[in-house]
Amino acid sequence: MIGQSQVYSFLEAHEISFEYYEHPEAPTIEIAKQFYRGEGTTLCKNLFFRNHKGNKHYLVIMDSRHDMDIHKIEKILHQGKLSFASSERMMRYLGVTPGSVSLFNLVNDVNHEVILFVDEELWRAEKVSFHPNDNRASLVISSDAMKKFINAVGNRFETMKLYENTDE
Repeated sequence: MIGQSQVYSFLEAHEISFEYYEHPEAPTIEIAKQFYRGEGTTLCKNLFFRNHKGNKHYLVIMDSRHDMDIHKIEKILHQGKLSFASSERMMRYLGVTPGSVSLFNLVNDVNHEVILFVDEELWRAEKVSFHPNDNRASLVISSDAMKKFINAVGNRFETMKLYENTDE
């Protein structure tokens, strides 16, 4: 299977089941949508930020159907001015290169330095989809499995309402 072995080892050790599928390289959410299978699964957008001082790092995961407004996210997170983290920071804290940011990157953050923000809609989703730290494959897990992963990985996290629900 394509992806970092640390992801599969962690999922196996914590008895987290998943569906696996391969697809062409999908380094952006726009490209990933071309290969998205749907099937009751929420395709997730994964964003890696740093604060203005560069001493705090944040992984924000949200439903890909919504646009990301960095200024709105700054206000919601109350973390000050944010910017996208560099590829060097991405490798240092998440163990991946640009285009492969994912919830599963947290298995590489052994010092638990990255703070995770999860949009509350994902908390209620039936199933969610993330890269296994390689953008040539996707793993689909249940929302309960995502919660189990988040609790097991040990990073600080918060659920937040990052946008208004436009599906109602």
